[in-house]
Amino acid sequence: MPQNDVPDFTALLRSADRSAVHLEMRDSYMADPVFDAWQDGREVELPDAYRQWRTLVEETVARGVAVRRARIVSEPVTDYIRWEHSLTGRHNIAAGEDVRWLPRRLASDLMLPGNDLWLIDDERVLFHWFTGDGEWAGHEFSEDPTVVKTVVAAFEAVWARAVPHEEFAV
Repeated sequence: MPQNDVPDFTALLRSADRSAVHLEMRDSYMADPVFDAWQDGREVELPDAYRQWRTLVEETVARGVAVRRARIVSEPVTDYIRWEHSLTGRHNIAAGEDVRWLPRRLASDLMLPGNDLWLIDDERVLFHWFTGDGEWAGHEFSEDPTVVKTVVAAFEAVWARAVPHEEFAV
């Protein structure tokens, strides 16, 4: 589907009835002032975008939707991943997400999509595209049953192997 046919993400997450899963496979993403502050040893208040995200996830979970996030990471982890890990408990998990981590070396025999993604109710997939340096490059939406089936299998394989957030040492 062309990019202009991609649904609004907030509406897509609000349309979830049973599940919303997120697969992350990069070791760093776009520049973030909260990350910059963390690198400098400063604690900063989370920006409005973070609070809006947390509220959206809390509302989604309150409706009975299981929200799961799996992160595939290289080891040793990058500073960015170390920062994400430090933020996950007070942000993602506090909002109601279930988060797991999978070292990339344990994913070698898994057939994975080429891009990060959100999968809604095992029916709709929103792929995220990033440039080589982690900047946002766009997205693609699919309801194609073959694509969805492949993504479901990939995510569940990662989820089965990954360790819960509190057990993953960075």
